[in-house]
Amino acid sequence: MSGRGDSETQDVVDPAEVARRARWTAAGTGALLALAGLAASLLRLTGAVPALVPAAYALGAAVCATAAVLGSRGRTRRALWLLIAGTTAMALGDQFD
Repeated sequence: MSGRGDSETQDVVDPAEVARRARWTAAGTGALLALAGLAASLLRLTGAVPALVPAAYALGAAVCATAAVLGSRGRTRRALWLLIAGTTAMALGDQFD
């Protein structure tokens, strides 16, 4: 025991650290989803599926790549909305499959 009356620890959060973590999260997630969408697009392109399926995956990958760029520049709110839109486009491609 330290002998102080206020034994609770105050967590001081640096806003710059929170912003940096959000940028890395948005950029990393966008890059990962873009690679996954590109891989799915290439796999579906080689199969016998309608052309709309690989196009939806490619569109979703392009939107997620754009989100990764925006996330790395600090536009995390826009990047997160674009990640949602890109994932939705890829999900539509999966539904058409």
